[in-house]
Amino acid sequence: MIQQAGTLEDADRVLRENGKTFAWARRFLGRRHAERSTRLYAFCRFLDDVADETPDPAVAAAALGRIQADLEQGASSDPMVTAVLEILGGSGPGVEAATALIDGVRSDLGEVLLEDERSLIRYCYRVAGTVGVMMCFALDRPHAAALPHAIDLGIGMQLTNIARDIHEDAGMGRRYVPAALVGDLRPDEILAPTDEQRRGLAGARRALLSMADRYYRSGERGLCFLPVRARSAMLVAAETYRAIGGRVLALGERLDERAFVPASAKLLTSTVALLGHAPRPSFWRRPAGHDPTLHRHLDGLGGANAAARAEHDEDSGA
Repeated sequence: MIQQAGTLEDADRVLRENGKTFAWARRFLGRRHAERSTRLYAFCRFLDDVADETPDPAVAAAALGRIQADLEQGASSDPMVTAVLEILGGSGPGVEAATALIDGVRSDLGEVLLEDERSLIRYCYRVAGTVGVMMCFALDRPHAAALPHAIDLGIGMQLTNIARDIHEDAGMGRRYVPAALVGDLRPDEILAPTDEQRRGLAGARRALLSMADRYYRSGERGLCFLPVRARSAMLVAAETYRAIGGRVLALGERLDERAFVPASAKLLTSTVALLGHAPRPSFWRRPAGHDPTLHRHLDGLGGANAAARAEHDEDSGA
């Protein structure tokens, strides 16, 4: 059921019911940041639900378009959108990220068949890297140098989602695993794969999770831009999500089983993450720079490392 989160209580319910990992990480935030992050999560979840649960794609596209128009004009009669506009500053990079998120969600309407790494990473930027940018605003740290790292954390999480949800996504007519990894498999073939196809999909999951690790590492290097409590919360969210990836790997070729991290494992993962990262200089000092190779596919997208495409083209002789 699509849940419109007009009040903080509504947003809190959406988070608790649908975002177990983020609800756990929220415990480490102060009150203001927890409230802002909760509202932002509920907004993002609402957009996903419009795309996933509206029977008519044209109706879904129109609903998303109305929200996008409100964001672009910086005003809305919808209390949920009004709250998000306030969090994001009413205009500028935060709002641009929100409109890019809607572009990504809109691309989910109808069948999805991604072709290559570029289309995959650009999709992950739109539906999750943008959320990283918006979280910087929710946590009062929209520092330009922090944004590429925030994008990377979102991309790492989305790659984990894609690896985990291959079977579920195929049931909705979507194949986010690019053809470069699995060939031109159609969603119906993923739902009932041959033994060879199943092995190929399991190998693709391993490749996606290996890719995700690079983005997680970059995302965690940027946590030092955040307030101390917020960086702890985001570290917990990141490491708990990475733990989902470990459980996906443990499933091997069992594509139709959904991996999750139980509460006891969340507690252990969080404790190890905090005790392991707190003594590191990288938890306190800003990184020397951002790895441009991570954003070689993100040319022209807001908050991305602007030098990445130029460096990639120069290195490749383009």
